[in-house]
Amino acid sequence: MAAVALAVAVTASGGAFAVAQTSDRPTRSVNAADSVAAPPAGVDGAMRKALDALPKSDGRYTVAVEDLNGQAAAVYGGTGAYDTASIVKVDILATLLLDAQDNGAPLTAKQQKLATAMIRSSDNAATNALWKDIGGTKGLDAANKRLGLKATHGDPDGHWGLTRTTAADQMVLLEAVLGDGHSPLTAHSRAYLRSLMSTVEKDQRWGISAADDGKGSAGRPALKNGWLPRSDTDLWDVNSIGRVEYGGRTLLVAVLSDGQPTYKTGVDLVERAAATAVKAFVKAE
Repeated sequence: MAAVALAVAVTASGGAFAVAQTSDRPTRSVNAADSVAAPPAGVDGAMRKALDALPKSDGRYTVAVEDLNGQAAAVYGGTGAYDTASIVKVDILATLLLDAQDNGAPLTAKQQKLATAMIRSSDNAATNALWKDIGGTKGLDAANKRLGLKATHGDPDGHWGLTRTTAADQMVLLEAVLGDGHSPLTAHSRAYLRSLMSTVEKDQRWGISAADDGKGSAGRPALKNGWLPRSDTDLWDVNSIGRVEYGGRTLLVAVLSDGQPTYKTGVDLVERAAATAVKAFVKAE
């Protein structure tokens, strides 16, 4: 990434890179989000009640959970947008695979090597290379229209980590890459994405994996995490998306957060929110 007004500092590997905070991102202490209406019945109400009962957190967060069979879904935390940080790497690979499908050719050996590094170790140099291959923000936005994402937009200045998204849109993305239903991605492309997301490096298996009970037949959770320190506030964005199994159910889960005091605080929040939401969701089904 070129150094411009946001002064992005990219590490050689890992999901973190420092950027200046955008003006539309308030930092505040809340009990998770903007939940002010009376909880409705069903999984949405159960999830909201459980998350509202958690201790107050710094910053804000949002959680989305969906049954893989599409019979139930719930979102907590309002509809505000968050920086993706490195979870956008799933979206980048999905875009690359769509391009390959359109061209009727598989990924090149070089692209496969870069994709492996981008997902499994969250390597930023590999991401920069594939970001160029897909045409940057323009390519990502075009692919997202095909994938059905309506509230996810690449950074106008071309910084992939500053793509903005919502928890609901991440559900749409996860349906496309990890779901069993209709998708613009072929079964082969989805299997490839899932294989990489199921084999991330050991130090990156935190996040929504805290909601997996380890009793399912699919093996490890398929996930991608993102973490991003804001240089002008010293606060963190910490996100996690993927697929878990709990109580005999297979679920898609996304937790997005910002305004976190430290990386660890953000990780703890994401894991606590994911585990709480999934348990309440399954219990209410």
